[in-house]
Amino acid sequence: MRDGFIKVAAGTPEIRVADCRHNAEACFTLMREAAKQGVKVLVLPELCLTGYTCGDLFLNDTLLQGAEDALATVLEATRNLDMITALGLPVRNKWDNKLYNCAAVIHKGTILGLVPKTALPNYGEFYEGRWFASGQGVECYIPLCGQDVDLCARQLFGCTTMPNLVIGVEICEDLWGTQPPSGLLAAAGATVMLNLSASDEVVGKAEYRRALVTGQSARLVCGYVYADAGEGESTTDMVFTGHNLIAENGALLGERRFACGLTVSEIDVDRLVYERRRMNTYAASKDAMEIGRVNFDLEREETHLTRRFSPTPFVPEDSTDRAERCDEILKIAALGLKRRLEHTHASAAVVGLSGGLDSTLAILIAAVAMKLLDRPASDIIAVTMPCFGTTDRTRDNAVELAGRLGATLKRIDIGEAVKQHFKDIGQSMDNHDVTFENGQARERTQVLMDIANQCGGLVVGTGDLSELALGWATYNGDHMSMYGVNASIPKTLVRHLVAFVAGDKVAEDPRLSHVLEDILDTPVSPELLPAVGGEIAQRTEDLVGPYELHDFFLYYIIRWGFPPRKVFRLAEQALGDRYDRAVILKWLKNFYRRFFAQQFKRSCLPDGPKVGSVTLSPRGDWRMPSDASARLWMEELETLN
Repeated sequence: MRDGFIKVAAGTPEIRVADCRHNAEACFTLMREAAKQGVKVLVLPELCLTGYTCGDLFLNDTLLQGAEDALATVLEATRNLDMITALGLPVRNKWDNKLYNCAAVIHKGTILGLVPKTALPNYGEFYEGRWFASGQGVECYIPLCGQDVDLCARQLFGCTTMPNLVIGVEICEDLWGTQPPSGLLAAAGATVMLNLSASDEVVGKAEYRRALVTGQSARLVCGYVYADAGEGESTTDMVFTGHNLIAENGALLGERRFACGLTVSEIDVDRLVYERRRMNTYAASKDAMEIGRVNFDLEREETHLTRRFSPTPFVPEDSTDRAERCDEILKIAALGLKRRLEHTHASAAVVGLSGGLDSTLAILIAAVAMKLLDRPASDIIAVTMPCFGTTDRTRDNAVELAGRLGATLKRIDIGEAVKQHFKDIGQSMDNHDVTFENGQARERTQVLMDIANQCGGLVVGTGDLSELALGWATYNGDHMSMYGVNASIPKTLVRHLVAFVAGDKVAEDPRLSHVLEDILDTPVSPELLPAVGGEIAQRTEDLVGPYELHDFFLYYIIRWGFPPRKVFRLAEQALGDRYDRAVILKWLKNFYRRFFAQQFKRSCLPDGPKVGSVTLSPRGDWRMPSDASARLWMEELETLN
């Protein structure tokens, strides 16, 4: 339960139609198994204590009493389980002489509430209206298993020991309607929705059901646990496959079909609450405020994480998805640049081409933009500016890349200009400090700006999102441009974008593909220190840390607002096989330190297109004072040593 994670499960017991005693045993056996796995919230199928396919037997008092006795058996057998369970049964209401299809929400032998189904299908193979009444508008206390229980569809179940865990319940067809109860329940604060279902299987329905569950979890920004009926239901006219689903805010966390048993995962309720707080359009209605809440306690325990966290959250792991993402990003960024070139009537896109990954991506985006404008690639002015740290490899790759793209190439050696500048300010050439490095970066930016002025062009920035987060840019040097096409693209994604183009161009232009592959193999470096034996002397990741780690930190800190302890825990979960605990902690501390200290650079960024869910534009997604203190975050990190 630490860090907002709650272990949940959808269970499908193997039942016998109308054999309530057997079904009770099947249910509490599955509940005990779930408890052994650390599950704290379990949902079982609709009418599982009787079977969904009892037909006219639902009107028989013998079956109804058997269902109540079965519930009493389950309550007694699980009174020591510290777990919330929702399971289905038919319930008589003596006050209105109606029968309701209900979810009983139970905890440690107590029935916390009864939630009746409101949408009763009476079409196709379904005849629920023949036996049951809708629970819409019903609210009363009824006796059940020796307890007075609230029968009401408009109620929530809140955990006092984990305040962000608030449970709402709906039953099968309720989700299929135009206004599912889950919408109102979520608006009233429910973060985890449970659905007890008996949805029969026909060709194509599983895909629709999956889309419905994941879509509702996204729409409501909630966790959604869906338990379906399975083996044991009558196959007179239908087949049930136990299609169980667990989703969180549009992501499918777990799925099981054609089998009885448990589907288990963990839902992050803190993440859901953060997202709702961030979205100011997520507002409660007056009706939602009137929904009642029943409180319960769960013992606070460590939640063992079984769900997987991608080590590259910005990069899809599936090759097909990755290729589609890369193609989309290139088009979005190119459209942004296209519009800026049109609006400014720029005669050229001026790109400082170093032979590194970032400038390579920038010129590739510029090439796409020129195609969209139906302008020649020669309207791209690629400027290579060798200096003290430039190697033959990067210089030659820059020249070859510009040539293969058809860009206009300018080679301007800035060494003498930098030496003169150092002489003017009294900087020794033997002192390779920050002034030595930044002087070169600022000279390059001055050259690019002046060339743009000469030709009426626009300087295209090359800095990426990861560098902006770390402040790994020279203020008024590579930090500045007239339009930054890479500004919301993290370094790990930059690499895949260049690789995507390399693969895409292999048949059309093998030489272009070859030079892109060599750029991908070149160590990431600003090349601001003199080369050693013709090789790069300065490797960025040795200085600021692995971009793989920093992009992971960036995603969970900025996109989800996770605290340091939780970011560290997830980094260990996702990347612990590649980096040990001390290394992860070292670079996480470095990330926070640099992120707070370097905000002043982000506060005056040039324009650039947003392409993903994370960006640090001071005009868009990230507004932060440049002199904010990092103390609270750094103190929490110190507790992790």
